[in-house]
Amino acid sequence: MTEQHPGNRALKISAGVAIVFGLLTILSGGQALFGGEAARAAVGNAVPFVLWFNFLSGFAYVIAGIGMFLRHAPAVWLSLAIFAATFLVMLIFGIHIWQGGAYEPRTVGAMILRTGVWAVLSLVARTYIRPAAKG
Repeated sequence: MTEQHPGNRALKISAGVAIVFGLLTILSGGQALFGGEAARAAVGNAVPFVLWFNFLSGFAYVIAGIGMFLRHAPAVWLSLAIFAATFLVMLIFGIHIWQGGAYEPRTVGAMILRTGVWAVLSLVARTYIRPAAKG
Protein backbone atom coordinates (compact mmCIF):
# COMPACT_ATOMS: atom_id res chain seq x y z
CA MET A 1 0.00 0.00 0.00
CA THR A 2 1.37 3.43 -0.89
CA GLU A 3 1.55 6.18 1.69
CA GLN A 4 -0.78 9.13 1.05
CA HIS A 5 0.72 12.56 1.64
CA PRO A 6 -1.52 15.03 3.44
CA GLY A 7 -3.06 17.37 0.92
CA ASN A 8 -2.16 15.16 -2.05
CA ARG A 9 -5.62 15.59 -3.56
CA ALA A 10 -5.64 19.36 -2.94
CA LEU A 11 -2.23 19.66 -4.58
CA LYS A 12 -3.24 17.63 -7.62
CA ILE A 13 -6.40 19.68 -8.11
CA SER A 14 -4.45 22.92 -7.62
CA ALA A 15 -1.76 21.78 -10.04
CA GLY A 16 -4.41 20.94 -12.63
CA VAL A 17 -6.09 24.31 -12.17
CA ALA A 18 -2.75 26.11 -12.52
CA ILE A 19 -1.79 24.22 -15.68
CA VAL A 20 -5.18 24.57 -17.39
CA PHE A 21 -5.44 28.23 -16.34
CA GLY A 22 -1.94 28.82 -17.69
CA LEU A 23 -2.61 27.16 -21.04
CA LEU A 24 -5.86 29.08 -21.47
CA THR A 25 -4.07 32.31 -20.54
CA ILE A 26 -1.32 31.67 -23.09
CA LEU A 27 -3.89 30.83 -25.77
CA SER A 28 -6.14 33.84 -25.19
CA GLY A 29 -3.24 36.26 -24.65
CA GLY A 30 -1.45 34.95 -27.71
CA GLN A 31 -4.53 35.42 -29.87
CA ALA A 32 -5.00 38.96 -28.56
CA LEU A 33 -1.34 39.89 -29.06
CA PHE A 34 -0.47 38.01 -32.23
CA GLY A 35 -3.84 37.30 -33.89
CA GLY A 36 -5.28 39.13 -36.82
CA GLU A 37 -7.28 42.34 -36.82
CA ALA A 38 -10.45 40.54 -35.75
CA ALA A 39 -8.70 39.10 -32.67
CA ARG A 40 -7.27 42.50 -31.74
CA ALA A 41 -10.65 44.17 -32.23
CA ALA A 42 -12.28 41.58 -29.96
CA VAL A 43 -10.13 42.62 -26.99
CA GLY A 44 -11.44 46.19 -27.16
CA ASN A 45 -9.65 48.68 -24.93
CA ALA A 46 -7.13 46.21 -23.58
CA VAL A 47 -4.33 47.81 -21.57
CA PRO A 48 -1.05 46.68 -23.17
CA PHE A 49 0.97 46.16 -19.97
CA VAL A 50 -1.85 44.05 -18.47
CA LEU A 51 -2.23 42.04 -21.66
CA TRP A 52 1.52 41.33 -21.89
CA PHE A 53 1.77 40.52 -18.18
CA ASN A 54 -1.12 38.06 -18.36
CA PHE A 55 0.25 36.38 -21.49
CA LEU A 56 3.75 35.96 -20.05
CA SER A 57 2.48 34.90 -16.65
CA GLY A 58 0.63 32.02 -18.31
CA PHE A 59 3.99 30.30 -18.81
CA ALA A 60 4.78 30.73 -15.10
CA TYR A 61 1.34 29.28 -14.26
CA VAL A 62 2.17 26.10 -16.17
CA ILE A 63 5.61 25.79 -14.56
CA ALA A 64 4.15 26.37 -11.08
CA GLY A 65 1.45 23.80 -11.75
CA ILE A 66 3.98 21.18 -12.80
CA GLY A 67 6.06 21.98 -9.73
CA MET A 68 3.02 21.64 -7.49
CA PHE A 69 2.14 18.30 -9.05
CA LEU A 70 5.70 17.09 -8.42
CA ARG A 71 5.68 18.60 -4.89
CA HIS A 72 8.82 20.63 -5.61
CA ALA A 73 9.53 23.26 -2.97
CA PRO A 74 10.33 26.02 -5.52
CA ALA A 75 6.70 25.80 -6.67
CA VAL A 76 5.74 27.43 -3.37
CA TRP A 77 7.92 30.46 -4.06
CA LEU A 78 6.86 30.64 -7.69
CA SER A 79 3.17 30.53 -6.78
CA LEU A 80 3.69 33.24 -4.14
CA ALA A 81 5.59 35.34 -6.70
CA ILE A 82 2.78 34.92 -9.24
CA PHE A 83 0.24 36.00 -6.62
CA ALA A 84 2.31 39.03 -5.57
CA ALA A 85 3.04 40.10 -9.15
CA THR A 86 -0.59 39.70 -10.18
CA PHE A 87 -1.73 41.74 -7.18
CA LEU A 88 0.81 44.45 -8.04
CA VAL A 89 -0.28 44.58 -11.69
CA MET A 90 -3.90 44.76 -10.55
CA LEU A 91 -3.03 47.76 -8.34
CA ILE A 92 -1.19 49.49 -11.18
CA PHE A 93 -4.14 48.72 -13.46
CA GLY A 94 -6.42 50.30 -10.86
CA ILE A 95 -4.28 53.44 -10.87
CA HIS A 96 -4.46 53.47 -14.67
CA ILE A 97 -8.28 53.39 -14.45
CA TRP A 98 -8.38 55.99 -11.66
CA GLN A 99 -6.30 58.34 -13.83
CA GLY A 100 -8.87 58.07 -16.60
CA GLY A 101 -7.06 55.58 -18.83
CA ALA A 102 -9.05 53.54 -21.33
CA TYR A 103 -9.69 49.95 -20.30
CA GLU A 104 -11.94 47.00 -20.96
CA PRO A 105 -14.37 46.49 -18.02
CA ARG A 106 -14.09 42.69 -18.20
CA THR A 107 -10.38 43.07 -17.40
CA VAL A 108 -11.32 44.26 -13.90
CA GLY A 109 -13.11 40.97 -13.22
CA ALA A 110 -10.34 38.96 -14.86
CA MET A 111 -7.66 40.55 -12.68
CA ILE A 112 -9.71 39.98 -9.53
CA LEU A 113 -10.20 36.35 -10.58
CA ARG A 114 -6.49 35.85 -11.34
CA THR A 115 -5.44 37.37 -8.04
CA GLY A 116 -7.96 35.30 -6.09
CA VAL A 117 -7.04 32.07 -7.83
CA TRP A 118 -3.35 32.58 -7.14
CA ALA A 119 -4.03 33.53 -3.52
CA VAL A 120 -5.69 30.13 -3.08
CA LEU A 121 -3.14 28.18 -5.16
CA SER A 122 -0.19 29.70 -3.32
CA LEU A 123 -1.84 28.94 0.03
CA VAL A 124 -2.37 25.31 -0.97
CA ALA A 125 1.23 25.04 -2.19
CA ARG A 126 2.56 26.67 1.00
CA THR A 127 0.45 24.41 3.19
CA TYR A 128 1.20 21.06 1.56
CA ILE A 129 4.64 21.27 0.01
CA ARG A 130 7.41 20.95 2.56
CA PRO A 131 10.90 22.32 1.91
CA ALA A 132 13.63 19.77 1.34
CA ALA A 133 15.58 18.86 4.46
CA LYS A 134 19.00 20.46 4.67
CA GLY A 135 21.88 18.04 4.59
